[in-house]
Amino acid sequence: METEIAVKLEAHDHEISSLKHRMKDVETEFKIIQELAMSVDRMAVSMENMLRELNRQGKRLEVLEREPAETKKQVRQAIINTLVGGIVGAIVTAVLTIM
Repeated sequence: METEIAVKLEAHDHEISSLKHRMKDVETEFKIIQELAMSVDRMAVSMENMLRELNRQGKRLEVLEREPAETKKQVRQAIINTLVGGIVGAIVTAVLTIM
Protein backbone atom coordinates (compact mmCIF):
# COMPACT_ATOMS: atom_id res chain seq x y z
CA MET A 1 0.00 0.00 0.00
CA GLU A 2 2.81 2.43 0.85
CA THR A 3 4.52 1.53 -2.39
CA GLU A 4 1.32 2.22 -4.27
CA ILE A 5 0.97 5.64 -2.58
CA ALA A 6 4.62 6.42 -3.29
CA VAL A 7 4.14 5.52 -6.97
CA LYS A 8 1.02 7.71 -7.18
CA LEU A 9 2.82 10.60 -5.45
CA GLU A 10 5.73 10.23 -7.87
CA ALA A 11 3.27 10.29 -10.79
CA HIS A 12 1.57 13.39 -9.37
CA ASP A 13 4.92 15.10 -8.82
CA HIS A 14 5.83 14.33 -12.43
CA GLU A 15 2.49 15.74 -13.68
CA ILE A 16 2.85 18.87 -11.52
CA SER A 17 6.38 19.40 -12.82
CA SER A 18 5.14 18.96 -16.38
CA LEU A 19 2.26 21.40 -15.77
CA LYS A 20 4.65 23.99 -14.28
CA HIS A 21 6.86 23.71 -17.34
CA ARG A 22 3.88 24.05 -19.68
CA MET A 23 2.60 27.04 -17.68
CA LYS A 24 5.97 28.78 -18.07
CA ASP A 25 5.73 28.19 -21.83
CA VAL A 26 2.20 29.65 -21.86
CA GLU A 27 3.37 32.72 -19.90
CA THR A 28 6.23 33.25 -22.35
CA GLU A 29 3.87 32.96 -25.33
CA PHE A 30 1.41 35.34 -23.64
CA LYS A 31 4.17 37.95 -23.21
CA ILE A 32 5.12 37.55 -26.86
CA ILE A 33 1.50 37.99 -27.92
CA GLN A 34 1.18 41.10 -25.72
CA GLU A 35 4.32 42.60 -27.27
CA LEU A 36 3.00 41.79 -30.74
CA ALA A 37 -0.35 43.42 -29.94
CA MET A 38 1.42 46.56 -28.68
CA SER A 39 3.59 46.64 -31.80
CA VAL A 40 0.52 46.34 -34.02
CA ASP A 41 -1.13 49.17 -32.08
CA ARG A 42 1.94 51.41 -32.50
CA MET A 43 2.06 50.53 -36.18
CA ALA A 44 -1.64 51.40 -36.59
CA VAL A 45 -1.09 54.80 -34.95
CA SER A 46 1.94 55.40 -37.15
CA MET A 47 0.01 54.47 -40.29
CA GLU A 48 -2.84 56.77 -39.25
CA ASN A 49 -0.37 59.65 -38.86
CA MET A 50 1.20 58.85 -42.24
CA LEU A 51 -2.27 58.82 -43.85
CA ARG A 52 -3.04 62.25 -42.39
CA GLU A 53 0.27 63.62 -43.68
CA LEU A 54 -0.32 62.04 -47.08
CA ASN A 55 -3.73 63.71 -47.27
CA ARG A 56 -2.17 67.09 -46.38
CA GLN A 57 0.50 66.62 -49.03
CA GLY A 58 -2.17 65.60 -51.56
CA LYS A 59 -4.04 68.85 -50.93
CA ARG A 60 -0.83 70.88 -51.29
CA LEU A 61 0.04 69.04 -54.49
CA GLU A 62 -3.43 69.70 -55.87
CA VAL A 63 -2.95 73.44 -55.27
CA LEU A 64 0.48 73.34 -56.95
CA GLU A 65 -0.91 71.44 -59.94
CA ARG A 66 -3.81 73.85 -60.29
CA GLU A 67 -1.55 76.94 -60.28
CA PRO A 68 0.03 76.43 -63.76
CA ALA A 69 -3.41 75.75 -65.26
CA GLU A 70 -4.73 78.99 -63.77
CA THR A 71 -1.68 80.89 -65.04
CA LYS A 72 -2.17 79.40 -68.50
CA LYS A 73 -5.82 80.43 -68.41
CA GLN A 74 -4.86 84.00 -67.41
CA VAL A 75 -2.24 84.23 -70.19
CA ARG A 76 -4.74 82.92 -72.75
CA GLN A 77 -7.33 85.46 -71.56
CA ALA A 78 -4.76 88.29 -71.81
CA ILE A 79 -3.86 87.23 -75.37
CA ILE A 80 -7.54 87.10 -76.37
CA ASN A 81 -8.18 90.50 -74.78
CA THR A 82 -5.18 91.97 -76.61
CA LEU A 83 -6.27 90.49 -79.94
CA VAL A 84 -9.87 91.66 -79.50
CA GLY A 85 -8.65 95.10 -78.44
CA GLY A 86 -6.36 95.26 -81.47
CA ILE A 87 -9.12 94.21 -83.85
CA VAL A 88 -11.59 96.68 -82.32
CA GLY A 89 -8.90 99.40 -82.47
CA ALA A 90 -8.18 98.61 -86.14
CA ILE A 91 -11.89 98.71 -86.97
CA VAL A 92 -12.36 102.03 -85.16
CA THR A 93 -9.27 103.45 -86.90
CA ALA A 94 -10.54 102.25 -90.29
CA VAL A 95 -13.99 103.72 -89.66
CA LEU A 96 -12.54 107.03 -88.52
CA THR A 97 -10.18 107.12 -91.51
CA ILE A 98 -13.05 106.52 -93.92
CA MET A 99 -15.10 109.31 -92.44
